[in-house]
Amino acid sequence: QVQPVESGGGSVESGGSLRLSCTASGLTGRSYCMGWFRQAPGKEREMVASIDTRGDKSYEDFVQGRFTITISEDNSKSTMYLQMNSLKPEDTAMYYCAAGWYEYCSGSWPTRRGFWGQGTQVTVSS
Repeated sequence: QVQPVESGGGSVESGGSLRLSCTASGLTGRSYCMGWFRQAPGKEREMVASIDTRGDKSYEDFVQGRFTITISEDNSKSTMYLQMNSLKPEDTAMYYCAAGWYEYCSGSWPTRRGFWGQGTQVTVSS
């Protein structure tokens, strides 16, 4: 079973930076995708960015060039990073990592056939 684990959240002031990490075992050896999602209090969960092992990356419009998603592999572990710069108070949310096999990474992914982490809190103060 693939179990992503997030880290790197915290509290920063507006304009600051954070780097989130998500590590998962069991993905290497096949094509897969990973993504960052976030949910603010009282709001629905939304995608932030995604990446796959074939080199494709995608960012939501609100990122506006502030975030960079990358992925690396080390032996049997996959680690996805989200470098977040120029953070705004509206970026405050719980950030979740999701992973999935490449053939399922469209449509209803990761609601269906996604492997989810427990989340890491990001708080940006004004």
